[in-house]
Amino acid sequence: MAKQDYYEVLGVSKGATAQEIKKAYRKKAIKYHPDKNPGDKEAEENFKAAAEAYEVLGNEDKKAKYDRFGHAAFEGGAGGQGGFGGMNMDDIFSQFGDIFGGGGFGGFGGGGSRQRRVKGSNLRIRVSLTLEEVANGVEKKVKVKRKVQDSATTYKTCTTCNGSGQVTRVTNTILGRMQTAAPCNTCGGAGQQIDKKGVGTDAHGLKIEEETVSIKIPAGVVDGMQLKVSGKGNDAPGNGVPGDLLVAIQEQDHPSLKREGDNLHYDLYISISDAILGISKEIETVTGKVRIKLDAGIQSGKILRLRGKGIPSINGYGRGDLLVHVNVWTPQELNKEQKEFFKKMQAHENFVPNPKENDKSFFDKVKDMFS
Repeated sequence: MAKQDYYEVLGVSKGATAQEIKKAYRKKAIKYHPDKNPGDKEAEENFKAAAEAYEVLGNEDKKAKYDRFGHAAFEGGAGGQGGFGGMNMDDIFSQFGDIFGGGGFGGFGGGGSRQRRVKGSNLRIRVSLTLEEVANGVEKKVKVKRKVQDSATTYKTCTTCNGSGQVTRVTNTILGRMQTAAPCNTCGGAGQQIDKKGVGTDAHGLKIEEETVSIKIPAGVVDGMQLKVSGKGNDAPGNGVPGDLLVAIQEQDHPSLKREGDNLHYDLYISISDAILGISKEIETVTGKVRIKLDAGIQSGKILRLRGKGIPSINGYGRGDLLVHVNVWTPQELNKEQKEFFKKMQAHENFVPNPKENDKSFFDKVKDMFS
C-alpha cells in the first residue's frame, strides 16, 4: 500500500511555511493524542502518521530531500529499513519539547506523564557503489562495530527520579510559579542506573560487538544520499531503544559512462572510413552490451538517444536514457599514399562541407540533451 503524501497528512500545501507546518502538526497531534482518544487504534495511527510527516517536513534538509525524491529518499529498500515508519511512541513524544514547549501540552499528560526512553547514538558508514549497482539496486552486507547491552550488566531504578526519567523544577517568575520537567541528570532520562557492570563494558554497561548488517539499496540512488537502517546503531543502557545506522551513498566513477541525473552519456569514437561507409558498433550500458548501427555519412557530434538505457528514477517515474555522442577520429599521421588520396579529395564536391537543415548546431544538440 502506497504511503500517503506527508503534505496531505498534515493538511498543508507544498508552499507552506515552517510555521504553518508546525501549527498544522500541533493541531493534528492534539486532535489524535492517545490521552484524548484512549483505546482508539485509528486515532493512534493518525497520531503516528502526523508525527512521521512532521519529522520530515519540520526539518529543512529532510524536507528538501522529500520534495525532490519523495518517500524513497528515506527508504533503505524493500525491507523497510529506511524512512521513519519505525518511529515508536517514545520517539514521537520526544518531539514535544520543541513543539509544545515542555513536557506536555493542551492539558494532556503527553510526554510529561510518560517515561522517556533513551535512544542509543547513531552510527554512520559510507557505502561505495558501482554505476551498475546504482542502476539495478543491490543488497550490501557490511560489518559494523556497535555497542550492545551486556547480559551480565544489571540495572536498578534511578534513585534521583524514581524511575520516571525526569525531574521537576519549580521556579518563581513575574508570571508566578512555573513548573518544568527536564531529563534526569543522574540516569540521562533512562529511569535506570547501573547496579552491576559486566566485565569489559563501558561506563554505561555496554560492550562493543561486530555485526553483519544487510542493507537493501534501491535502484536510482544518488551520490551523497543517506539511507537509514533502523535499530542498527548503538544500544542504549537499561530499557532504552537502539540508535540507527545511517548509510551515506558514494557513487564510483565509471570508465566509459558518465551520469547526469537519470541519463547516461557515452563517447563513441569512430574512424573517418567508418563514418563514410557506416558501421555497426557494440557499446556498453549498465544492463549489458548493445549493438547500434551507424548510417553511412554520419557526422561527428551526432547524438544518438537510446531510450530507457539510463538510470531508474528513485521516485519510480520510469528510467533515463543513454546518449551516445559520435566523435569522428581524425588521423594525425598519414603515409604518402594516404596523403595523396586526401589531397585529391580536398576539392571533390563530396568532401566539401554541405550541412542540411536537419544537421543541428551544437547549441541545438545541447538543448536536445536536456529535453
